[in-house]
Amino acid sequence: MDLGLKSKTAVVTGASIGIGRAIAKGLAAEGVRVVGVARRTDLLAELVKEVGSGLITPLEQDVMAKDAAEKIAAFAVKELGHVDILINNAGGSRPLPVDAPDSKWDEAIALNFTSYRRIAHALLPQMIERKWGRIVNITGKSEPEGLNAAFAAKAAVHAWAKGLSREIGEHGITINCIPPGRIMSEQIRRNYPPDYRERFAEEEIPVGYWGEPEDLAALAVFLASPVARYITGTVIPVDGGLRRYQF
Repeated sequence: MDLGLKSKTAVVTGASIGIGRAIAKGLAAEGVRVVGVARRTDLLAELVKEVGSGLITPLEQDVMAKDAAEKIAAFAVKELGHVDILINNAGGSRPLPVDAPDSKWDEAIALNFTSYRRIAHALLPQMIERKWGRIVNITGKSEPEGLNAAFAAKAAVHAWAKGLSREIGEHGITINCIPPGRIMSEQIRRNYPPDYRERFAEEEIPVGYWGEPEDLAALAVFLASPVARYITGTVIPVDGGLRRYQF
């Protein structure tokens, strides 16, 4: 299926590893020119070599840094000419005790919500001017097993994206969210031994196995394409059926 992505341009945050890396590679495979943003320059350099087509330009950047959104947007527009697609993927889990100080909550909200909002709003004016754009946010599950500031921040992303979709639809811009289920990563392999992963998959995941980054990347690339023009303001989990609520 031709997704109509050739000649499109994109920014992918958290592109050095895992889901972000898979999305960057998936977009590049469709002919998209990508600026990959991350803090780990060695892994970004490996990604550029792996793609081997000159379609990915690395940018070392901490998305929480002061003025990061403006710097990323300026670099990407200068490098690509314009930005059609934004993949908001940088973030991280933040389990907290009930007596955690405000600074810990502020850090989690800044990383998992504010950075998404700032980068999107920095790139929106040129999307509106061109009457086309795609924003895809990689978020988190809505069934927290305990207090985790990242879950609260990702819920904020869902609400912000839904509201924003009502404002930007007339400009040919869509915005959607993808909450991952149990997707294999460095952190997963480090923190969960194989026997636990196998038992969890058998008991909790209807399809019977943990997902790979490419499983989620397939949906992200589709949502970033012209083919997905009538899908906006949605939250679409990629979790092998893990979630238990019906909608």
